[in-house]
Amino acid sequence: MSLKAIAKELGLSVTTVSRALNGYDDVSQETRARVEAEAQRRGYRPNTFARRLKMGKIDAVGLVFPVHPVPLNNSVFMDMVGEISHELAQHEIDLLLIADDDQADKHSYMRMVQSRRVDALIVAHTLDNDPRLEQLQAAHFPFLALGRSQLSEPYAWFDFDNHAGTWRATRHLIDQGHQRIALLGENNTQAFITQRRNGYLNALNESGLSREWLRVMPPSRRAGYNATRELLALPQPPTAIITDCNTHGDGAAMALAQAGRLTGDNRVALIVYDGLPADSIVDVDVAAVIQSTRQGVGRQIAGMVRQLIAGDDLATLQVLWQPEFRPGITA
Repeated sequence: MSLKAIAKELGLSVTTVSRALNGYDDVSQETRARVEAEAQRRGYRPNTFARRLKMGKIDAVGLVFPVHPVPLNNSVFMDMVGEISHELAQHEIDLLLIADDDQADKHSYMRMVQSRRVDALIVAHTLDNDPRLEQLQAAHFPFLALGRSQLSEPYAWFDFDNHAGTWRATRHLIDQGHQRIALLGENNTQAFITQRRNGYLNALNESGLSREWLRVMPPSRRAGYNATRELLALPQPPTAIITDCNTHGDGAAMALAQAGRLTGDNRVALIVYDGLPADSIVDVDVAAVIQSTRQGVGRQIAGMVRQLIAGDDLATLQVLWQPEFRPGITA
């Protein structure tokens, strides 16, 4: 079905029909509505490739994520990616996943930039000093960082206040009378991991408490399970545990449940960042630090990417969301 047929039916020029379907603002709302209704009635789909050439847009966004550690086994991250993809698709923008190996000589995301196969990049799991962001700034290519970094020029970023999340969780436990508080943390230098660890450490320092129950490990259920069992076996075990990811949290909850220490008067208080995974076999209302609904995050990030592509001021594309502490019977 061609534009000519729609134009003939509505008594409009082919140019007007084309500009109405492509969203140009020189076409009235009434005319655009008539054209879109007729196009929908006829099942018309525009030639996407031709439209992209005319508009100078690819209608694709790349999401860059690290190969090490792999975030694709993290249900929270994958839920967020799914929502971003869903929201962008509502505006006919494709989301491409780009795995990046920081030890490689050439980075796959730069091939995308140099060949202009995407309109913008979303860079996940940023570092405090991130060479990827520096490279993209030098290339003057639009990007949205998921996490804050140290850059000399303004840039677009979306982040959660990870420091506040673990600080509030630790402060809550201290207020409950706990003095031996453990943290099960990931063993990498990504910015959000460092921020969560510092929130815990700062809360301990403010109260003059020891950090001797801090444990650093890979982000897996097995690691969280084993670390919790080792902590429980100490001469002075912690009376509370915070985990900086829900895979650690699931392992810790299983270990505590098996030891009879997850609930009851002899329980070890447990707070899990992001809450237990949906597929957890532990059926207990565990206390959690909750960042936001995945749908809300997806809408926010997708909207910011569209503004970035449209050329909005970078100073208006810097968003920090506050996490919430959700009490449960474990804390």
